[in-house]
Amino acid sequence: MNTTYLGTNKAFNYSTSYLENPNNSIIVGEKHLTIDEVVKVARHGALVSLTDNQEVLDSVQASRDFINNAVETGQAIYGVTSGFGGMANVVISPECASLLQNNLVWFLKSGVGKRLPLADVRAAILLRINSHLYGASGIRLELILRMKKFLNAGVTPHVYEFGSIGASGDLVPLSYITGALIGLDSSYTVDFNGKEMDAPTALEKLALEPLHLLPKEGLAMMNGTSVMTAIAANCVYDTKILLALAMGTHALAIQGLNGTNQSFHPFIHELKPHPGQKWAACQMLDLLTGSRLVRDELDGSHDYRGTHLIQDRYSLRCLPQYMGPIVEGIEQIQKQIQVEINSATDNPLIDAQNQTSYHGGNFLGQYIGTGMDQLRYYIGLLAKHLDVQIASLVAPEFNNGLPPSLVGNRERSVNMGLKGLQIAGNSIMPLLTFYGNSITDRFPTHAEQFNQNINSQGFASANLARRSVEIFQQYMAIALMFGVQAVDLRTYAIAEHYDARACLSPATKDLYIAVRDVVGQPPSADRPYIWNDHEQSLDQHIALIATDIANEGQIVTAINNIWSKVN
Repeated sequence: MNTTYLGTNKAFNYSTSYLENPNNSIIVGEKHLTIDEVVKVARHGALVSLTDNQEVLDSVQASRDFINNAVETGQAIYGVTSGFGGMANVVISPECASLLQNNLVWFLKSGVGKRLPLADVRAAILLRINSHLYGASGIRLELILRMKKFLNAGVTPHVYEFGSIGASGDLVPLSYITGALIGLDSSYTVDFNGKEMDAPTALEKLALEPLHLLPKEGLAMMNGTSVMTAIAANCVYDTKILLALAMGTHALAIQGLNGTNQSFHPFIHELKPHPGQKWAACQMLDLLTGSRLVRDELDGSHDYRGTHLIQDRYSLRCLPQYMGPIVEGIEQIQKQIQVEINSATDNPLIDAQNQTSYHGGNFLGQYIGTGMDQLRYYIGLLAKHLDVQIASLVAPEFNNGLPPSLVGNRERSVNMGLKGLQIAGNSIMPLLTFYGNSITDRFPTHAEQFNQNINSQGFASANLARRSVEIFQQYMAIALMFGVQAVDLRTYAIAEHYDARACLSPATKDLYIAVRDVVGQPPSADRPYIWNDHEQSLDQHIALIATDIANEGQIVTAINNIWSKVN
């Protein structure tokens, strides 16, 4: 299993480190792009270079030449010498072939809702470049180079969150990218390194002229899954971070609950050898190694304590069996997204070598739709599991001797501890399980004269996945706060002081310290994280932690360090 988890910035951050070292650029057209490379360009401003492989560049020109010849000789090709969709029976003359493409941008200008995050649009442009370099699209190299220039100059078209049913790809979202790219009209706007301006003005600043689309180019630019795939790539990246943080948070909870490490013994999991289950058990065993807060029962002993259960409750004991399918599922989704990243997804596709074109449906975003449906479902499962751990931590009946609601200063009778924090978490968790419902199988739309009579809803599913990720980052902040408070209180029960660094496993100590640093509460032997209710604003702590997670701050750095230590 892949155990590398990397963090990310939610907002586009144009990093000067790539400008200072062009060798850090991402080369497109030589090999398959990875999700990590997409994120580097989308969020961290990595420069983009095109391959210098002449065979690749010649294939782009060959497909363009094929289209030019097809128009001149009157060949019948969908969307080139015919109308679109349910009007594909309309014959388009050679004189109108270019007008058809430019008109396509106009009639698709129907986006609705909020603007997409800039990182998603940047990723989409990168994927469009990659798709066209397969030499099957009939597009000029000039358009590809223009997309590269937009990325490297930090120019990002504004695209809207509604408008694609994921059938003929992301027609409406991609039309906004195309309209801005060619400077079609001042109603197309862009973000130019943080400044909003109309597309023609942006072209002037880039020393580019407005561009008139040639036959097939509009369809090539707007037929495809690039926007939904871009969103999906960013979501998978973020979810892997959250999966890693969930494992770290569970490790804190197990230590806070004085749980056993026996449930993660390899003997158990070799007898049910699902890869994800074995991975989760192995990681948790490593995360707990060296902790003074757990019951060390790897030798097969059972520390029966009379008033407490001889074995842990299911949320602890069955963690590998619960997490295993989630781990495997996320890995499978990642593989599917990476295939989609490295695909030609427009229509028709040009086989220049054999001088023919093929009408097909690579633009259907079903892999994205079902993948993002599943991703949201797995996020809901992760939240459900953490919610049970929180419930166990706050209840004296189940928390093995910790104070109710993890109250810090028990001598102050008006202290209620983390009651409000749990309620806040309870308000979020059902939303995440609700978002786990599928959309791909719902609400069929028989668009434009029943041509698009099935659809993937991939764009909608990906947008919902982004929302799930954002909400889960808030929930993860809450779960981490419970974990930190719990290990402080357990440390006091074992060592009669509150500085958990002395008792935590070496692997989870980094995570504990990072959370404390982010909220500005350094560890103390005299007090746990939360002592009196009125001494901090919990909402501010949630916001600080969630923002740190989203922005690849100290907490994500800590979890990366943890994985480097335990693997």
